[in-house]
Amino acid sequence: MEEDKFYQNIQKALEDLPENFSILEERIDIEVQMKYFEYTKSNREKVDAKGCFEHRDELFDKDVEEGRKKEILTSIAVFDDVKAYRTLEKFVAESEGELKQWAILALQESRMLLQSSLLDEQQVFISTGLGGKGKKLRYFVVFLNRNAEELLSATQQKLLKDELAFELNKHEGIFESMDFMEGFSSALVMLPLTAEIRSVFQNIIEECNQYGGFLQEDLIITNVKVLSRGEIIQILHQKKDKERDELEEK
Repeated sequence: MEEDKFYQNIQKALEDLPENFSILEERIDIEVQMKYFEYTKSNREKVDAKGCFEHRDELFDKDVEEGRKKEILTSIAVFDDVKAYRTLEKFVAESEGELKQWAILALQESRMLLQSSLLDEQQVFISTGLGGKGKKLRYFVVFLNRNAEELLSATQQKLLKDELAFELNKHEGIFESMDFMEGFSSALVMLPLTAEIRSVFQNIIEECNQYGGFLQEDLIITNVKVLSRGEIIQILHQKKDKERDELEEK
């Protein structure tokens, strides 16, 4: 029941979004995003955006420390000038690692500021670990085999992939990739923000199970990151432990 309520609340929030919203397209680690937003919240009022913009050349100086560059990036992100946006755009193209991800977030913020000024209306920014495109979010989905010890047969793999592509097409989604492993199959897909995520994948499972019942009804869906095999197995073990504890309590 709690899980159903959670999905209902998420769906309601997505349905109430205004027409003008932007989705961060790039895949950026959630921890980096949290660091960025926490930093801007605690430091932005203390920094002179115009002054940082005047020192923007420091971004491209290899001798300037990373902390100073982060300060400049977050500051000029709220400096309402096209030149600030172009500076961030150039830095994104030339940087790498966590600093590049930091710069991408600053660039997105700068883009929204310019759009708000031009359109005279507030913009909504949506970011997830896996990013998206246009009005679609990217999801990592794990389908669980009934037989946790075996890989799906070639026929079952083709059926699952075909049903996934067919269902995505019905909802204007995009199929990106799929991998098959012992015990489960994973896929990267994109779906519109307003799509009823759970029902989309439940339909796929129901269709596949008409031909041998080889998939579990449960599945894993996340837009935070691509899970490794070890992380997937850990989630499944945690689920089993929780179910065992609930049975013991009864």
